Parts: sequence; C-alpha cells; structure tokens
Amino acid sequence: MIALTRGRPSGSTVPEQGVWDELRSADGAWRPAWRRFAQQVPLPAAGDLNADFDRRLQAIAAQIRRDGVTHNVFGPEGAVARSWSLELLPLLIEPADWAVIERGIRQRARLLEAVLDDVYGPQRLLRDGLLPPALVMRHPGYVRALRGVPPAGGLRLRVVAFDIARGPEGRWWVVAQRTQGPSGLGYVLHNRLLVSRQFPEAYRALRVQHIASSYRRLLDGLEEAARPLADGGAPRIALLTPGPYSETWFEQAYLARYLGLPLVEGGDLTVRGDRLFMKTVEGLEPVHGLLRRLDDDWCDPLFLRPDSTLGVPGLLQVARAGRVVMANAIGSAFLESPALQGFLPGLAQTLTGRALELPSLPTWWCGEAAAWDDVREQLDDKLLRSTFPRAGRTSQVHEPTAVDVGFDPDAWTVQGRLRFSRAPIWGADGLVSRPAMLRVYAIAGPGGHWQVLPGGMTRVAQGEDASVSMQRGGTSLDTWVMTDGEVDTFSMLRPPLRVQDIAGRSRPVSSRTAENLFWLGRYTERTEHLVRLARQVLALVPQATNLPRPLLEAVSALSVRLSLAPWGVPTLAQSAPRFERAILAGLADASAGFSIAFDLQAIERAALSVRERLPAEQWTLVRTMKEALAEALTPPRADAALPALDRLGLELSALTGAQTDRMTRDAGWRLLTIGRLLERLLGLSATLEAFLAQGVLASPDGVDALLDLFDSTITFRARHQRHDDLLALADVLVLDDTNPRSLAGTLRRLRTELGKLPTPTGLDRLPARGVGLQLDELEGDIAGRLLERARALHATALAVAEDIGQHCFSPAGLTASVAGA
Repeated sequence: MIALTRGRPSGSTVPEQGVWDELRSADGAWRPAWRRFAQQVPLPAAGDLNADFDRRLQAIAAQIRRDGVTHNVFGPEGAVARSWSLELLPLLIEPADWAVIERGIRQRARLLEAVLDDVYGPQRLLRDGLLPPALVMRHPGYVRALRGVPPAGGLRLRVVAFDIARGPEGRWWVVAQRTQGPSGLGYVLHNRLLVSRQFPEAYRALRVQHIASSYRRLLDGLEEAARPLADGGAPRIALLTPGPYSETWFEQAYLARYLGLPLVEGGDLTVRGDRLFMKTVEGLEPVHGLLRRLDDDWCDPLFLRPDSTLGVPGLLQVARAGRVVMANAIGSAFLESPALQGFLPGLAQTLTGRALELPSLPTWWCGEAAAWDDVREQLDDKLLRSTFPRAGRTSQVHEPTAVDVGFDPDAWTVQGRLRFSRAPIWGADGLVSRPAMLRVYAIAGPGGHWQVLPGGMTRVAQGEDASVSMQRGGTSLDTWVMTDGEVDTFSMLRPPLRVQDIAGRSRPVSSRTAENLFWLGRYTERTEHLVRLARQVLALVPQATNLPRPLLEAVSALSVRLSLAPWGVPTLAQSAPRFERAILAGLADASAGFSIAFDLQAIERAALSVRERLPAEQWTLVRTMKEALAEALTPPRADAALPALDRLGLELSALTGAQTDRMTRDAGWRLLTIGRLLERLLGLSATLEAFLAQGVLASPDGVDALLDLFDSTITFRARHQRHDDLLALADVLVLDDTNPRSLAGTLRRLRTELGKLPTPTGLDRLPARGVGLQLDELEGDIAGRLLERARALHATALAVAEDIGQHCFSPAGLTASVAGA
C-alpha cells in the first residue's frame, strides 16, 4: 500500500481521540475503502508521490480558475467573488453506510412533505399539540395565504437538502435541513468532474455510483408535473435565481446550463392574470415550472417582502391559482427552524408509524417550559440557536451565556454539540484531518418518488470551532458513494426526440439577457476603439513638438469625447506630458468614468449576468483582461502601458472572435452583434468628425492616424498606394461596404442584423443603401459633406440604440404580444 504521507509531516499515525476518523480506525490502520483507493493510485516515475499529489492539487486549482468557478463572499464592501475551494481527496462512503443514509433521508423527505400537507391543510398536528402553533404561526416562513391551496403538480417539496455529520461513535446525525432553495447541486457536479479526473483508476475500481440520473429525475419530475399546465405543448421550466450577486451564482448558472433551463431573474418574469410569463425579445412566453433558488420571502414583493427587488410581483397569486409548478413551493421556510428537529421523532411516529432512521441532534425548544427547565442548567456542552430567522439568516448560533432566553423563550432553541468526523485533506503539510459535514439531496422524480442523490457536497472546516460554511473559510470535497451493485451509467442524454419535441424546444431569450448581451457587445467594441486611441496618444507624446497642432487637438478632443481623458485636461498641443499623465492615471482606474478599466469592468458585469451562455474560456478571458491591465499599470508608466495595451488589444480580438464564432445565432447573439456594430458606428463617426473638424487630413501624419484608428491601414495602402487625398480616404473609410471597418461596411451588416430580429427595429432610421452619400455627391466640398454625414450617422446610431431599448428590453414594449396566451 502506498504511504501518502511519505516524506511529509502528517501528525500522529494514531487518530484524534473522541472523534470518528474517516481515514483510519482507532488503532491507526487505514480503513478498507482507503486501502483500496491507495492501491489504485499509480506511483509516478520519479517515485515521489507527495510531489505528484501536489501537482494534482494544483491542477484542480488551475481548472477552477479556467472555468471561473467562484462563490460570492459578503463583507463590509459587499459581494466579492472568490475562487471555489475544492480539496484533492474525496470523502469515501461505504455501501452499508450509504444504505443507512439513503433510507433515513428518503424517510425524512416524505415526512417533511406530510408535515407541509397538514400545516397547509387540516392542521391536525397543531390541534393535537404534536407541533406547537407558535413554531409555525410566528415563523415568517409560514405563508397564511396558501392555507387550503393544493400545490400545482401535487408536491410542495421536490428538492430537499440535509446537512448530516458522523458522530464519534460512527453514527450519522442530521444537523439541519434546507427546504426553500437548496444550494450546491451545481458545485456537486463540478466537484465530481474535477476530482474523478484526478483519480480515474480509483474511481472505477471503487465502483463509485454516478450522479447524473438524479438530475434527470429532477427535471423529468418537474416536466411531468408541469405538462398539464402547458395545454398539450412542451412545458417550459426555468431556474429562478437571485442574480449575479447571489452567494452561489456560478453554480446556479452551471446547473441551468447542465439541465438545459433558461436562467431567469425576477425581472425576467411577469404575471398576467393568473399566469406566469417570461419577458423575451419575441414577446411574452408562458412559464409552467420554476426550479427556485430564491428564498421564499424575496419571491413576491406584493404578498411577501415588500422591499424585495428580486422577486416577481404576483407570483403568489399564480401559485394560489395552481398555474405554476415550483421546486420548491413557497411556504416551506418554517421547516428549516432548528426547533423542529426536537419534534420530528414524534411526528415520524404519528405520520409514518416508524421511528426516524437518522437521528436529529438533541434539541430543546425553549418555548416549552419543561424543555427549558430540563436543559437550562446544562448548557456548557450545547449551542443556542435562534428559532426564527434573524438578520436575513435562517438561524444564528450564540453562546448560551450571551442571551437572556427568559425574555423571549419561543425565540430560542438549544441543541447538543456534535464533534464531527475527520476527513483526510491533502495540503501543504501533507495529509491532515479536518471536521467534515455532508450535504445530501433528496429529489422527487416522476410520480413523486423520492431518490437520494448518491453523493453530495462535503464541506470541511479549518478547525474544531471553525464553521464549515464556505462563507467563513470552509472548503469542499467530492463525495464518493461506493456500491456493491450495478454502477448507474445513465447520462443526461435523452432518447431520440420526435419532430414535435424539436418544434417545442426553441430556447427563449429573456429581455434581461438580451440587454446584457447588447451591452456586452457595445462595451467590447468601445474598449477596442479606446485601446487603439490610447496607443495612438501614447505614441504621439514623444514627438508632439514635431507634429501638426490640428492633429494633436483632434486626438485630444476625441480622447475627451470618448471618455479616455477627463474634461479640462490640457491638450496634447498645450502640454503633452500632462495629457499623457492624465491618460495613464485613468487607464487602469475602474472608479474613473474615463478609463479603459471602467469599460473592462462593465464588460465583466454584463458577462456575469449572462454567465450561463458564455463558454468557460470566454468568461476567463473577460476576468483576466482587467486583472492583467491593472497589474501591468501599477504604478502607471508609459513604458509599461504600450505593451499592456498591445496585449489587451489581442485579448479583445480573441473575445470578439469568440463572440462572433462560438455563440449560437439566436436573438441574443444578434443583439450582441448589433450592440457591437452600433458602438463601432458611434466610434468611427466620432473619429471622422473630430479629424475633419480640425482639418487634420491635409497632412500625412493625420492620414496615418485616421487609418490606424479605423484599423484600415493595410486595406487603404493596398488600394491607394500613392494617394493620401480626402477622396481616397472617403472611398475606403466611408463608402466601401466590403471593408468591415468602414462606415458603409458597418451599416451593411447592421441592416442585416436588425432585419433578422424577431421584430425588426430601427431599420427605418438607417440609409437604405450605403451611408446615404454617393461618390458623385463628393464633388466640391468633400470635407463638408463628409463632416455632415459623420454627424448624421452618429445621431442615427444613438436613435437606433434608443429604439432597441424601448422595443426589446422595456417591459412596456412586451405587452402587445403574449405567446401562447
């Protein structure tokens, strides 16, 4: 057997006393599963297994960075995206252990569904005193408006997460349960993908059960329940997210992509009558089911939390009408109260006739005088938890001595402490053990049959008293459930589709998604143009004294107009060094409105909002551009700025290429392209106007500068080798519709893309052909006519952008057409 700790300090070979060690038995011998795991780890050619494990751990971290896997951590400065933390070694669970967990979790899922049925139905449990009314009626998660309302599809719960931990004697205990919008399913998928690739031999040899079928059953169950609401068509299911500043935004986007569901925020949805619709660029599309990751109280500002900007006004009305299936239904939040754990054993006997397979932590609700009297003198080894949500959290932990329980006994619950089992972690000090807690998921599939996902998300803390929460420094493990039977090789691929299935599977583009894609295109193009302008400014500074003053004034005015330089700064002609310092100071300052960094940050914000539509490498490129520029320009120096801008120009070209060639040509992509073309029309027309207004184009330096900003030097020199006159420039930069960087070429593509929108918008504002100016019209005052046309096209681009905003993104523009109503 390979000794993983060879050559590294790893502490005592004897496990820690008073806790269960997942790796070693009490005598220090490795447990059977870990012996089999170690036998499948190939010894590297150099024989240094420690270095090999370090390399594997680094590979996981690098892949996480490439995939952009993050979680948002909240602090005084708001949400900060941090890379997801995943350990190298999995948690191994033997088949016998899993059988116990599976039976217990399935039983608890059915029990919680029965409790909800009673509380929102006959309320026998409350009348018979089996469940104290104060625990339900006082809890803000109990929604009185849903009393007597059967849930659409027949189930209130479809996904339930249970946090479980193994105690010192090896028994599994339920620590908490999550019923509103259980998080982590996306991270579970990604963790499995990364860790199984590091140990493929062990993954196969240990017969680790696959997890894909659980996700398929979740989707099948939702679609089965929602099908009666779709009037014979294919039901539309969406994943409802709080948005990009949610703690687990990445995994919500990842899960939506894996399941093939549109990722929607509350603003993407609207209620008409008693039905739910998605606002899309094609009109209103009905939504029949929601996989909900938005907690109950935020879901509807009309009926629940009035200050919520995340929810859908009227969603509760749709639920009461039975017109939308939700996983999970609104109204289950009171089940998350820690006090409920103390009553579940009795509820299980009453509702199922059987004792709980998995025990809860010892729990005393202080609202029961007898329970409080029984435990109040024995609090040293216990925790005090809030019965009801406080400060936005489901439950908070307090030291018993810090709270006056007697002031409001109902508000407090005492729970026993559990010393969690220790999972093996590979780190800088070799193999160490950390406290671990496992989150497992019960999923209701077709027919309402419950299945437990064979695995889950294991989280570990840094020490005994540290939190296992990822918000507070915890880290995650993949969870391998081994089987003695058949390994489920199911994949998310479905049986062959029928023609009618294909016809009903067009994926709508929500108005919010379309708007973010539109601005992603605009900011990408804007940044490209500013990079070219910034490079030109920095190249002109050393030779400013030898250049024509009109050129310096034109470039300065353009820099201010396009927000590359602040208003009021002396021009290049007045003081080239001061103008250069102003440009350098703003380049990497995202807080300044006149910086490339500001635009890169805007690209990142827009891309974050459409994360589920972007390939991982495109998202990685978006994130790294801003970081690389800031690093290169700290402190800002001219000698570092030009290489940094050159590199950024290449990265932006790669990003534009990915947008052009690696995205589906749906309405969202079309609006991204339109945004880019409109921004190009704005930038090119403003550039031409600035140079013409200053009379710059009479000099070779002015011509060269304009060709560079239009990115058309090669095209121009190939066609007009010995001519730098204004008519030649007009031919290539204005009238040539085969040049993608000319005004005519930009307009030709813009007409094409606008015409392919579901509802063509803004076409009537564009010239019917070319730029609205023919070659024979340039006889005489060429500069005057070109200047007039540049100003007109700039105004046209702004007007078309306004039209698109009103017709494609504004809710008022979406009320006329209600698809399927």
